[in-house]
Amino acid sequence: MGRTRVKKKVATKATNPPQSNSSSSAASVPALLEKAQSLIIQCDYDLARRFIQRILEQEPTNTQAKEMLGVVLLETGEIDAAKEAFLSLLPPNPNAPSPPPPSAHLYLAQLSDGDPRLALQHYQAAIDILSQQLKGKERATDESGKNDEAELKSNVVRALIGQVEIWMDPSYDLCFEPEAEKTCEDLIGLALQTDPGNPEALQALASVRMSQQRPDDAKQCLEKAWSAWKDLDLDDPKLPPIPTRLALVKLFLELSLFTPALLVLQGVMSSDDQEVEAWYLEGWCFFMMSEQAKDSDGKLDDLSWSELAKDARDCLETCQVLHTNEGHPDTPLLEHVQELISKLDVLGIKPSLEDGEDEGEGGWEDVDGSDNSDDDVEME
Repeated sequence: MGRTRVKKKVATKATNPPQSNSSSSAASVPALLEKAQSLIIQCDYDLARRFIQRILEQEPTNTQAKEMLGVVLLETGEIDAAKEAFLSLLPPNPNAPSPPPPSAHLYLAQLSDGDPRLALQHYQAAIDILSQQLKGKERATDESGKNDEAELKSNVVRALIGQVEIWMDPSYDLCFEPEAEKTCEDLIGLALQTDPGNPEALQALASVRMSQQRPDDAKQCLEKAWSAWKDLDLDDPKLPPIPTRLALVKLFLELSLFTPALLVLQGVMSSDDQEVEAWYLEGWCFFMMSEQAKDSDGKLDDLSWSELAKDARDCLETCQVLHTNEGHPDTPLLEHVQELISKLDVLGIKPSLEDGEDEGEGGWEDVDGSDNSDDDVEME
């Protein structure tokens, strides 16, 4: 199973925000919101901000625009300003909507990494609001209502999983509390009660089982979680977000389940081949496969340890370049990449382009003998 390839992205262009006039300004707000949202999706944050400012000039308390402003500020690294934007949507701010948007609490939970108790409070506030909204959707009979219900359930589960991650995080003292394990079990149980079979909840349960030194149970959870979405199209809304899929890859690697890890990474890179963490995990995966091959007569899946090590080197080199070019904030990740590259240097493994290997050769078919098929894989 050879490494994936980087494809060039096509730049997009956007127009300046239209000048409003008194007769059409009110009617233009929905169009401005739609355009701002589109620009955020395109990662054109500077222009999105100009559209948002135009909206807020017309409607200073527009909830959606204020939330978008918080997102733009967050994406451009203005963390304190982003917090203020989200806090403006919550009581006791006199202009806060009632009820406040649960997303504001969810963003603030993620921005409260220095105060885990405060993060837990924000997650719980979001869960309470979402649960109330869910009660109104559970009686829905039309397709739109059912879709809304599914989305609300998914958001409740993610907030519950967010709480689990805080309780399990070794950088906080919470994980050493005597009630930590039971609290995590209860939160995951509530998540699976809210949305039975939810892949993210099953994945979180697998993580708990790993911490409990129960790898077989963890493997069963991962198998069930992955089977729920592994055959979905890349544009299917039921596909978990990329961070969730990357978290799954990490669990696969902990269990030395290399083939499913690589298949999940293939899907991630098909969506975004500039994803730094995906290149890191792919390089780390090939590195571990190479190490295992050296202990298994020099081969694994019909590839020699040196071939796997070369794939690892190429992925790690790509990760290093992307990390630098994007100014990626994860310094420990880069340090581990450089450590692995140093080990490969000692083994005499050089990047493919350095020794003249044809970059047009190789591919996923190198491991499984397939043509990029993601047929069922036995996790053995």
